[in-house]
Amino acid sequence: MSHNPIRPWRNIDRRKSRQIMVGKVPVGGDAPISVQTMTNTDTSDVRATLDQVLRAADVGADIVRVSTPDEASTRALREICRESPVPIVADIHFHYKRAIEAAEAGAACLRINPGNIGDESRVREVIKAARDHGCSIRIGVNAGSLEKHLLEKYGEPCPDAMVESGLDHIRILQDNDFHEFKISVKASDVFLAAAAYQQLAEATDAPIHLGITEAGGLMAGTVKSAVGLGNLLWMGIGDTIRVSLSADPVEEVKVGFEILKSLGLRTRGVQIISCPSCARQGFDVIKTVEALEKRLEHIKTPMSLSVIGCVVNGPGEALMTDIGFTGGGAGAGMVYLAGKQNHKMTNDQMVDHIVELVEKRAAEIESAQSAAAE
Repeated sequence: MSHNPIRPWRNIDRRKSRQIMVGKVPVGGDAPISVQTMTNTDTSDVRATLDQVLRAADVGADIVRVSTPDEASTRALREICRESPVPIVADIHFHYKRAIEAAEAGAACLRINPGNIGDESRVREVIKAARDHGCSIRIGVNAGSLEKHLLEKYGEPCPDAMVESGLDHIRILQDNDFHEFKISVKASDVFLAAAAYQQLAEATDAPIHLGITEAGGLMAGTVKSAVGLGNLLWMGIGDTIRVSLSADPVEEVKVGFEILKSLGLRTRGVQIISCPSCARQGFDVIKTVEALEKRLEHIKTPMSLSVIGCVVNGPGEALMTDIGFTGGGAGAGMVYLAGKQNHKMTNDQMVDHIVELVEKRAAEIESAQSAAAE
């Protein structure tokens, strides 16, 4: 639950779900909503795949999924899992034996697609491998690959068909006394995905993995994912998310965190509040924000920074942020600390100065947190 007694309109009551473990990462229950991505390298290329995993983890990925379509991939998975700083999910399609090999290689979770994995006997073998090796399972229903009998029954992919597919496979897992699972019902259509997830949330207490699949490129996919995932998260639905973009996996993680940050569900790094700029601006807001975003990427401590071009909204925004800069005249602006005017700074020096202030504030916050922990 995101609880704000002063501003109750900001509250989000999260759906109550069971908690499972994906490696060392708790998913569901009262655990933070985790952010996932997926590598797009050839998994058999261990170094290239690990490089993507490490870059994704560095920007905040809690879990990383890798595709394991063949034996070469599952052989490589052993070293990838051993060296990864975050749990690895093995993505399984068509051949159930890849799931068994992935479990043996150290995968923290096995993602199986009900429409592709095969009959119940094969699923039971996957369940046994997961149980024997301490893996969780994600039931990954996708509108684009529903079982033939469901398409014949419903005529097309629809929420009822997707949820029925998921519940059928939940039953198989539960009949085999396996309960360490989460579930997704993804679609590229935002309306279809949202309706399916809402229906699923009412039908099971399993942790839910959110995603708008095949959302598109960086810009279009970000907008589509923000609309679809944002609305579901606002309703309290979702325990872990993956933003699917035709882009670098690092970008998926960044977008995922921004969606969560915008709803107050996760905080990481510097949240920059900036104006779109206009003729009133006392400095080049767009170039300044671009420079600050790049130079503050290394900051992981949660804090807020306002960068506003003029005094119309600048002082008011600065009241609500840890650090603020508001454009003025004569080539200088006002720096705010903890919501109060502190000192002036010239425009040509402000980026360096703001970076120094943020780094100093981050160190203070981290020091205080360490002292409190001790």
